[in-house]
Amino acid sequence: MIETKQLTKYINKFLNIYEFNDYGPNGIQVLGNTQTSKIAFAVSATKYSIDKAVELKADTLIVHHGLFWKFHGPKTITGAFYQRIAPLIKNDINLLGYHLPLDAHLEVGNAMAIAKKLQLEDISSFGDHKGSPTGIKASLPKAIEPDLLRSKLKEILGHEIIHSCPNDKPIKSIGIITGGANSDWRHCIKHGLDAYLTGEISEHDWHEAQEENIHFFAGGHNATEQFGVQELMKHLHDKYQDCGLEFFYIPSHNPA
Repeated sequence: MIETKQLTKYINKFLNIYEFNDYGPNGIQVLGNTQTSKIAFAVSATKYSIDKAVELKADTLIVHHGLFWKFHGPKTITGAFYQRIAPLIKNDINLLGYHLPLDAHLEVGNAMAIAKKLQLEDISSFGDHKGSPTGIKASLPKAIEPDLLRSKLKEILGHEIIHSCPNDKPIKSIGIITGGANSDWRHCIKHGLDAYLTGEISEHDWHEAQEENIHFFAGGHNATEQFGVQELMKHLHDKYQDCGLEFFYIPSHNPA
């Protein structure tokens, strides 16, 4: 068992949350039990993941997508939103959310996790949201045919890949910003990268990326962001292995 305050303080520092001007709050979003012995992890704080956390008798649920977003504006806790939040409060479960800090982190981040699975090299920070990086850029260990890279991504992500393909030249370098970073492929131009991976693609980005000779791969928002919370879970397991904590990952069945 560990004090929830201590756990939260460590994660906040580890992920450098105060370096980001994010779309919503990072860290504690719903306060629950002061002690944590069981931690559940999920991509998003949905009714499904929260209900599973209750079922698992978790004290704390850690997610990438929390409950509160600036673009939603003020929101009443009624209707379906109440049904989502109420089980957290009724069961004294803490909710911790980590958005851009978990995208960009160079050890447990979403983009870094994919880079490791692709065995990329020369990895460094990439992207810019109000002065902070949001992903990684890297080189392939060996130049790869576009169709082969698409197949590798499909296997890694477990998701169909939309590929805006400008040419058949082997790909040597790639930028990765997971999730909904549709338009951030443009950073590839100034960095001289051959390809870009994110979760979603807009109609105009399909054409514009082709016209700039950038291979644009879109592999699903949830699919590209499934690994960060799992890597964070492994990190915390190793750090607190002498504390008797239990860890659970809750998969999200979301093809978007």
